[in-house]
Amino acid sequence: MNTKISLLLLSLASTFAFYSCQKQDNSILEKWTETSVPILEENGFKYRDLNKNTQLDKYEDRRLPISERVNDLMSQMTIEEKAGQMFHPFMSFPRARKGKEIDSVTVTKAAKRKRKAFQRTHISHYAVAGAAKPRIMAIWHNKIQQIAEQNRLSIPITFSTDPRHGFRDQQGVASVKSIGFSQWCEPLGFGAMDDEALTKKFGEVANQEYRAVGIRTALHPMADLATEPRWGRIIGTFGEDADVSARMTSAYIKGFQGETFGKNSVSCMTKHFSGAGPQLDGWDAHFSYGRDQIYPGNNFEYHLKPFAAAIKARANQMMPYYAIPVGQGDEDVAFGFNKKMLTDLLRNKMGFKGVICSDWNIAQMRPWGVDSLKVTDRYIKSIDAGVDQFGGESHPENVVTIVNEGAIPESRIDESVRRILEIKFQMGLFDEPFLDIDTVDSIVGKPEFIEAGNLSQRKSQVLLKNEDKILPLKKGTKIFTVNIDSITASKYGEVVSTPEKAEVVLLKLVAPYEKDRKGILENIIHQGSLSYTEQEKAEILDLIEKKPSVISMYMERPAVVPEIIDKSNAFIAYFGASNEALLDVIFGEFTPQGKLPFELPSSLTAVENQKEDLPHDSENPIFNYGFGLSY
Repeated sequence: MNTKISLLLLSLASTFAFYSCQKQDNSILEKWTETSVPILEENGFKYRDLNKNTQLDKYEDRRLPISERVNDLMSQMTIEEKAGQMFHPFMSFPRARKGKEIDSVTVTKAAKRKRKAFQRTHISHYAVAGAAKPRIMAIWHNKIQQIAEQNRLSIPITFSTDPRHGFRDQQGVASVKSIGFSQWCEPLGFGAMDDEALTKKFGEVANQEYRAVGIRTALHPMADLATEPRWGRIIGTFGEDADVSARMTSAYIKGFQGETFGKNSVSCMTKHFSGAGPQLDGWDAHFSYGRDQIYPGNNFEYHLKPFAAAIKARANQMMPYYAIPVGQGDEDVAFGFNKKMLTDLLRNKMGFKGVICSDWNIAQMRPWGVDSLKVTDRYIKSIDAGVDQFGGESHPENVVTIVNEGAIPESRIDESVRRILEIKFQMGLFDEPFLDIDTVDSIVGKPEFIEAGNLSQRKSQVLLKNEDKILPLKKGTKIFTVNIDSITASKYGEVVSTPEKAEVVLLKLVAPYEKDRKGILENIIHQGSLSYTEQEKAEILDLIEKKPSVISMYMERPAVVPEIIDKSNAFIAYFGASNEALLDVIFGEFTPQGKLPFELPSSLTAVENQKEDLPHDSENPIFNYGFGLSY
């Protein structure tokens, strides 16, 4: 074959391949039926005219490299539009009227009310508060994207969320209980299992359920270490061991983001750098009295291990905590204002190249260590420290002001905005922002997802005591139950009305915490004493001394309950499980496999003598880290 013929055939093949690619590329227009921007065509290539200028701009061309698209978009953005990208507040899901369910009409009206705020602030990142049926959440998402398209450049909205697959419902603090999602153990349960495959499976399942309703950023995992047993957020961690946490953090992120980050990924915002666990006396940094994070054991580096694992797993967003890392830098200011921590350590030394998003409301409400600065100066200090985005806040005018006044150069703002926009483009939000409503119900709560979640609830339980091998109970055993519904329990044993009639008493308890504290938030975050009050303890002991007893305790923190453990015949720690999951273990339908993800202290004095930053340092614990029995 001569050279000319070869070249002609090669040219024809290339042309055919080009137009085949064009046709395939245009097929995604089927998902654009809800778009409110013009769909135009240039040389056979269809695109959304996002800025409505009737020509194909580079940022609208999905064939181009993301870097080119980002550069083109940023060249068209005003400082006001750039500043809007740097804020990430809550957006509350519409609430149903009393006695009525939320419907598509309600969410459509609610979405339209967001138009002025979108146009005024240019904010395009929101954390979803609240929940509804998955299909309604998806309709809401599409309506919001329609409203966002009406802005000048049609920058799509990125929705984020706290965890939605566990048993907690701490709206806007740590987790949101969702409707219809598969239900899994809490993160501490993954630490108890130390099962990378199942942790990754969770990420893969949560990814699909999140994307089905339009959520593209997970405000998790928590890579913090539970080295201070009184801290109120231990249930959201993987436990006190850095190596286990590193493995779980890595597997978790790979599940959500995939091996390659792209349009099928959910971005993980790993938190709270550099580890929020070693809080002074366990008080949480949401509150000014809990602002200090301390390292009496000189163990700062230990807490970095899970975050190093997150970076290696290609985590592309990171959230520092509210606290002040006392004595760890040039100045005692909170992480969100601390250049040594965010730029020198996280970026330069550890090599993190993604988005740093502050924890919620650091400039407006929790400016620990910089309280005396006026608000605009707090933004200056935070941006200079390395923060790209402000969680929970919606005041981009402050960033505009400090740029216009020359306090921060626009080039520094561009660095942050570029990082933020790259993730939007990588996830395909500029190209396919809308959801297929008809597929939602076939994805969320899929039977295989529910089955995997149920496995985690059972596998994460830790059998700590089994005196005289009382467990597993035989089916039909006469049981008196506390906090376990009798209908479910009756499938396993004969439920009786009083302890005196029972062969065994079954109690489901929650680990102790200080109740009736001052504010709403202080009652949501369970902190303070790890022991029950004398009255609570007496009531429990009075009951379990009457008959052989089996206690299942939701151990969101290490509980100091030596007398109760001593008097019980069997004791199980669990970290999020249904009544069926608990009873399956108690009656031998599932063999206990979990291992304790923290030490169980023997006394409050032992807790007080521990050093906040050290793992495994409780004096004479009742149960050591990693303890767990089986049948």
